[in-house]
Amino acid sequence: MRILLIEDDTTLGAAVRDQIAADGQSVDWVTRLDAAGDALRGASHDLILLDLMLPDGHGIGFLKGLRAQGDVTPVIILTALDQVSDRIEGLNAGADDYLVKPFDLSELSARIGSVARRYSGNPNPIVSHGPLDIDLAARSIHRNGKPVQLTAREWALFEALLARPGQLLSKTQLEDKLYAFGAEVESNTIEVHVSRLRKKLGPAIIETERGMGYRLGKP
Repeated sequence: MRILLIEDDTTLGAAVRDQIAADGQSVDWVTRLDAAGDALRGASHDLILLDLMLPDGHGIGFLKGLRAQGDVTPVIILTALDQVSDRIEGLNAGADDYLVKPFDLSELSARIGSVARRYSGNPNPIVSHGPLDIDLAARSIHRNGKPVQLTAREWALFEALLARPGQLLSKTQLEDKLYAFGAEVESNTIEVHVSRLRKKLGPAIIETERGMGYRLGKP
């Protein structure tokens, strides 16, 4: 999943960025609304983390602008504004969740996962796929009843495919889910992750359309 973080507090921004990266997700971090607009025009993002009090404007106006344009990208507001009226304003503007600073980074990860699952059409964190039992909230997998350990990148890649069953995702699309702007990505990175996932989860778990991309294998 590729996430856009809009936050001008450098200490908090760095902590959130590192948390998202540790979860195996890609994050683009900007500190101004004009830069956020550029980022959204330059790449497809799966979720936006939006601070409200920014140097060049208020996040509520930015959010209303997105929704007025028909942009349905899920948005979680991160703010120190903790009045009930502030929460109501944010949710009525089109936010999907509202998290008051200071917050626990693990809670942020949980809320990101919850919102992402709702948008994928399956809010249930427990998923079965063939011999695999997957807990999306706990980020755990059992194969034929035995636990399987995945790295953060392997998990992010598998989760991207699992969220789009039957859909072919190109190598570039998968790289976008795993890596932020400017990150150095070796040409065979996706192939390596796919190979490792097949060894851990079964050879048929990911199908390859040569020259086209990858899709989740049939259960």
